[in-house]
Amino acid sequence: MAASAGLHAAEIRLRPPRTWWQTLHGVAFLLVFLFGCVMINGSQIVFLAPLKLLPFAWAGKVYYEGIRYSKAAFGTLLILASQWFAPTKLVVTFEQDAEGRFTDEQIQEIVQRDPAGKVVGLDLPQRAVLIANHQVYADWWYAWSLTYYMRTYADVFIVLKESLKWVPMLGWGMRFYNFIFLKRSWASDRLHLAASLSWLGQRAEREDSPLTFILYPEGTLVSKDTRPLSKKYADKIGIPDTLHTLLPRSTGLHYSLRSLAPRIPSLQLIDITMAYPGIPPFGYGQDYYTLRSIFFDGIPPPTVRMHIKTFDVAKEVPIGDVSASISNGHPNGASNGRPKEHTTEIDMPEMEREKFELWLRNLWQHKDTLIAKFLDTGSFVEQSRPQLEIPLQIRTSREILDAFCFCMPVVVFLAWLKLRQ
Repeated sequence: MAASAGLHAAEIRLRPPRTWWQTLHGVAFLLVFLFGCVMINGSQIVFLAPLKLLPFAWAGKVYYEGIRYSKAAFGTLLILASQWFAPTKLVVTFEQDAEGRFTDEQIQEIVQRDPAGKVVGLDLPQRAVLIANHQVYADWWYAWSLTYYMRTYADVFIVLKESLKWVPMLGWGMRFYNFIFLKRSWASDRLHLAASLSWLGQRAEREDSPLTFILYPEGTLVSKDTRPLSKKYADKIGIPDTLHTLLPRSTGLHYSLRSLAPRIPSLQLIDITMAYPGIPPFGYGQDYYTLRSIFFDGIPPPTVRMHIKTFDVAKEVPIGDVSASISNGHPNGASNGRPKEHTTEIDMPEMEREKFELWLRNLWQHKDTLIAKFLDTGSFVEQSRPQLEIPLQIRTSREILDAFCFCMPVVVFLAWLKLRQ
């Protein structure tokens, strides 16, 4: 929308009144997005749910592939909605680390381009926990969009509050996706989280499939309400506060890595520092970008900046000794079917917990420095380093069919044929 050019840099409350064009734009977005959700969830119910009732081994395999296709359909729908209603592009940069990864030459090797030179893929870790700072509610939308280019968008998992599982269509679909729903009470949630992730890790290894588990260690958005609480906590325990982020909470991430690492020996941690143009120093992202302003009003960020650093969990992340959490061939007692709720998670020694907390806090301090650099220069890296610009667009027009799950009957039939041979 040409009329909205530059409005992303103005606070939402100071923008001109919504126009009729924006109202129509919002209605069109809502109709397309809800239609996609109905088609995806309807396909899950009509084509996949009955397979759960069949006693044949092939039925479980076909169900698994069908669920992966429906999840990829939702990931494609996110890209298509951005392309049609809120055009933007990811600007991805990489941090060269002590292991020598992400040199300029290596970056060119991991980038996949089409004949026209457009970036269509990124060769990033296929089994990873993805963490990022949390500025706006659209963060998850753009993180999932990144996995479209990583080609792991059919295997994304997210932690959500339990009440969301009952939301019509979206909540039902997320339950099919095996997302993890928590009650926000750590005493009751930790066993469920550990059991669910142990089962997901086992299944990824068994099926030789990708896995991207997305987690936001800050727990909530940076805002005028949460920033003082972060500073108060930093003062209380006598540590430096961050300026552009919230101090991360280490417990959930620590448990997640300890649950997945023994099941996935090659597990990686992908750390993303995110920033959006137009937000001034010490401004709050939600004052400039909301899901409504981006997709209904058609005022998206012109770019979404992502600075990536990866870690080999087994070698570079101090999660502690996890060998005791595997016994009798089934991690933490998890079965080959669903996670057992009575799974026992070994308590972490205090020294290991403190070591990981310090490591994560240092990572967030570095992230805070990167955001300060972006606010000063408009970039996370020196101008001489590669900056990949990736327009959020589907790769081929055929994927429009995938975004609305029109190909679900074909996918189920072909999976059945393959398994019957």
